[in-house]
Amino acid sequence: MGSRGPAPKPSWMKVLEGNPGKRPLKKTTTNAKPETKEFLRPDWLDREAGDHWNIVVPALQNMGLLTELDLSLFAVYCQTYADWVRVEKLLAQTGPTYVTPAGQLRVRPELSIAHEYMDALLEFSKDFGMTPASRARMNLLEPPHPDDEFQRWKMLDG
Repeated sequence: MGSRGPAPKPSWMKVLEGNPGKRPLKKTTTNAKPETKEFLRPDWLDREAGDHWNIVVPALQNMGLLTELDLSLFAVYCQTYADWVRVEKLLAQTGPTYVTPAGQLRVRPELSIAHEYMDALLEFSKDFGMTPASRARMNLLEPPHPDDEFQRWKMLDG
C-alpha cells in the first residue's frame, strides 16, 4: 500500500507559491550525514549500469541518502536502469509495433517490458530519494554553502 494523501511539496516550491498555508517551512530535521568513503560498484554490473552507478552514487552520497547498507539494492536499481535503456534502444530501432504474418498490426511485447522497467525505476527512485516528493518526505538537511567552511566541517563531523 502506498503513502496516503497527496505527495508533499518541497519547501522551495512552497516558497515560490508564497507559502499559502503560512506554516513554518522545514529547514533541517534529520541527522543524515554524507558518507565520505568511496563505494565500489559491484563487478557483476554491466557497462551501462556501471556508468549510471558512477553518475548517481556521488550525488546520493552528497545528500546523505546512500549508506553501505543500501548498496545491494542500489546495484539492483542500476542494473534495472541498464535493462530499461537496452529495451528502449531496441524499441527505437524496431518501433513500438510489428506486423504479424497474417498482416495484423501488433504492439511489441518489449513495450510492456519497458513500462514494467519504468515502474520499477520509479519505485526505486522514490526509495532512494531521487524524486522531489520523496526528498520532501525525508526532511533532508540543507546542503552547506560551498564557501562556508564551518558548515562543511559541522556536516562531516557532527
